[in-house]
Amino acid sequence: MTSLDQFILAWFGFTSVMAFVLFGYDKHAAGRSGERVPERHLLVVAAMGGWLGGLLGMIVFRHKTAKLSFQLKYAVAFIAWAAVLYLCWERR
Repeated sequence: MTSLDQFILAWFGFTSVMAFVLFGYDKHAAGRSGERVPERHLLVVAAMGGWLGGLLGMIVFRHKTAKLSFQLKYAVAFIAWAAVLYLCWERR
């Protein structure tokens, strides 16, 4: 495994953890009428590589699962993430 592969793996791990935490925080804030995490922040973190962590956050916290418009945007974020992963893989 090259150092670039290690960096990419670490980046995806970091952003996934970040996305998971953001979904949990947003769910907690929603229940307490606190300051929410804007949807665009959740989507940007997903597109930057945290897609898997965000998906796990949606499932574990049962958050944003009924909002179809968000799910469609999240699918687009996944496509962006997959495109970046594909480009990194192709440039090896």
